[in-house]
Amino acid sequence: MEFGPRRATVVTQGADMEQQLDRPTWSRQIEFTLAGIGCAVGLGNVWRFPYLCYRSGGGAFLVPYLIMLVVLGIPLLYMELIVGQYTRRGPVHALATVCPLLKGVGIASVAISFIMCTYYNVVITWALYYLFSSFQAPLPWQNCNNTWNTPNCTNLATNSSYSSTASQEFFKYKMLEQTSGVDETGVVRWELLLLLFLAWILIYFCIFKGVKSTGKVVYFTALFPYVILIALLINNAQLPGALDGITFFIVPEWDKLLSVEVWVNAAAQIFNSIGIGFGSLMAMSSYNSFNNNVLKDTLTISIINSLTSILAGFVIFSAFGYMSHLQGIPVSDLAVDGPGLVFVLYPQAFANMPVAQLWAVVFFFMLLCLGLDSEFAMVEVMVTSLMDEFYQHLIQIFKRKELFVLAVCGAACLLGIPCVMQVGIYVFQLMDHYTAIVSIMFLAVFEVIAICWCYGVTRLSDNLEEMTGKRANIFFRLCWLIVAPVLITVILIFSIIQFKPARYGDYVFPPWAQGVGWVIAMGSIIWIPLGAVHTLWVLPGSFMQVTHINHFLFFTPPKLLQVVPTLMPLFNIYSSYSGTCVLNLFPLKYKPLWTNSLLLTHLLGQMEQGTADKNYICWW
Repeated sequence: MEFGPRRATVVTQGADMEQQLDRPTWSRQIEFTLAGIGCAVGLGNVWRFPYLCYRSGGGAFLVPYLIMLVVLGIPLLYMELIVGQYTRRGPVHALATVCPLLKGVGIASVAISFIMCTYYNVVITWALYYLFSSFQAPLPWQNCNNTWNTPNCTNLATNSSYSSTASQEFFKYKMLEQTSGVDETGVVRWELLLLLFLAWILIYFCIFKGVKSTGKVVYFTALFPYVILIALLINNAQLPGALDGITFFIVPEWDKLLSVEVWVNAAAQIFNSIGIGFGSLMAMSSYNSFNNNVLKDTLTISIINSLTSILAGFVIFSAFGYMSHLQGIPVSDLAVDGPGLVFVLYPQAFANMPVAQLWAVVFFFMLLCLGLDSEFAMVEVMVTSLMDEFYQHLIQIFKRKELFVLAVCGAACLLGIPCVMQVGIYVFQLMDHYTAIVSIMFLAVFEVIAICWCYGVTRLSDNLEEMTGKRANIFFRLCWLIVAPVLITVILIFSIIQFKPARYGDYVFPPWAQGVGWVIAMGSIIWIPLGAVHTLWVLPGSFMQVTHINHFLFFTPPKLLQVVPTLMPLFNIYSSYSGTCVLNLFPLKYKPLWTNSLLLTHLLGQMEQGTADKNYICWW
């Protein structure tokens, strides 16, 4: 870990500036790369990607998936890493710097990450429950001779609605003890509550020292899952029927490519898997050294993320082939759903493998590592953003950053308790549907508008050139300016048209629960308009004057700002200074000052009081 004077690329005021100079950096650049891989590679690679492949006709899904990776995933990840590394701030301050009017996008990304971390850790809790349950012989989901099993339980997988497998009943009646619906809350599952506490203790001790501790943990949590995936693939490939499952995975059904839904799902998977819009990677990149090669990290993180999804596809589909062999039915007829893929179908496959306990322990330990990496990133977004904004106040209250991180983890843990009640699976599904599906698409559209259109592709390329000595090539500039905004808008429109209310299996949530879901969604989306209103409100002058200021700062070409001081009288509020103000020819690194609303507000306040230094009035 390095603490010391570093180059400040965005000028701020007072203590804020002091904190910027002392910002820590990764001890080694490989730590950021591994942390980025751990953030991008998560449980979604193991269950969501194979599930979408299965639903979209196997190999047919890989074609649009790889195309979306090239034109959407890599360019947008590149964009976020550039902004984070250049501003050296979390998403709130970074977005406020590049586009004050849309600074609410940064706040929304922090809100959505915090909401997700409260319920995402419940998946880690489930993984811990299954991990500890795997140290039994036979496995508790291996047969129907248990107290929680119903008369309709069967040891073989079935598509019948009148019977259920031992694995399904273990998940539903033993671990969750789920109620009949969201109207029936039930009681707290004390075993799950203790495991939730354990999960948050693990999270805390991995991140309490910031990038200093996280950078060491990711050496294990980011790399070990690959060892397990390769071991599982070698084992599964030797099972009877495995080749049929792999064939289904890699051989496309070409007629599926004519479906718009397949292309939209591919884009959404790239988007959610890499984590565009969540602010996690932007926050992590803010701890990079200023001259770090951003493109190398972008390609490494995005490509390894997609290769991991494909590797997980081989592992899962080889198990599908084995299950279809045991049941004597085609792979396409297996009953597969989302989270059930990890906690129902795959444990059922383990039960029929040699040395079942070993493979179960290995698999659920891998899920634990994958979940921890993603959780690190979500919590780090909240911590980084609050420390950026309220550093002095937080240090005065908590004395040490470690205690503040403990407070954040404690608050998130308490908010996650409803998910470990008997009604918890319904709460989890409701939060996931309205957070990961609804909110993130709105947030992404405005983030691209703020960075690519308001701040501008030219300025983004200028920032990149200052850091690395090279500008973005024509491919990235074209993707930022046209391709990505169009694709994300299409995905958003299609998602709205095809929107379906939240449901869990055959259970449809009642209207009041859907209303609660929209409140959860608005908990992040609402910050975008609120941020815009706040920006317009805090700037001195009438609404029209403020509007002119923002339009001038956002859209006037830099060269025009440098050579046309006659534009100054456009702002009536500056009339007393327009005759003495001369625009400075700023170095490239000070271009963000033109859109820094905090500095602009500070200067305007000084001007109204008559205390402004006329030599520096033009820093906006």
